[in-house]
Amino acid sequence: MYTKKEDKYSFLEFKDDNFELYFSTAENNLNFNINTTIGIENLRNLKKWFNLDDVGYLKQTHSDIILNYEEDKKGLEGDALITDKNNIAIGVFTADCVPVLLYDKVKKVIGAVHSGWKGTCDLIVKKTICKMKKEFSSIDSDIVVYIGPHNKSCCYEFGAESLSQFENSGMYNINEIYKNGKLDLQKCIIKQCESENVYNIKCLDICTMCSSTHKMHSYRRDSKNAGRMFSFIIKK
Repeated sequence: MYTKKEDKYSFLEFKDDNFELYFSTAENNLNFNINTTIGIENLRNLKKWFNLDDVGYLKQTHSDIILNYEEDKKGLEGDALITDKNNIAIGVFTADCVPVLLYDKVKKVIGAVHSGWKGTCDLIVKKTICKMKKEFSSIDSDIVVYIGPHNKSCCYEFGAESLSQFENSGMYNINEIYKNGKLDLQKCIIKQCESENVYNIKCLDICTMCSSTHKMHSYRRDSKNAGRMFSFIIKK
């Protein structure tokens, strides 16, 4: 992992051949909240900072809706994007939920997923992998998954009354993902990947709520004052 500096801001950077993955931080209060003027301005700045043709994103609704990137789809509702287009960043906004970035090294397909607890319960990462397989003929052994900074099991308090929804998904063992009143979304997402025989999984050990090494936005910690981070992937 490297830190890429643009202007006065920092991004966590990963590169693999012609794939580039970035996770924004909250350093110098970099904010991508699309409901604010500065958030929209920073999205436009990404094109300049990273020399991009476009930046794709959706209006996130904690759904399991997965769309193919198209330039005119900005603002449509959904929580995951996939594409095989070059020099297009596709990304998701988070401030405690889990950003998941994926790519197929052979078919040259990329994906970006917003997985909060509802999306995790609805298996949105698994469904994104399935869509890559169905529409782009991706093979499980060629897919790489990055699980980005989020509210991790050290801090993510979750009400037991909602656990039945995870049990009903048929995917999770509650004793494995829920301990001492805290939910482990990362374990849930790894389980989804492994159910599709995807095992090349990279996990960033950064909690948005308590990290002392990287400054992150956290809605649980800062409530309405929290900004939004943008995690995105590019195929050059």
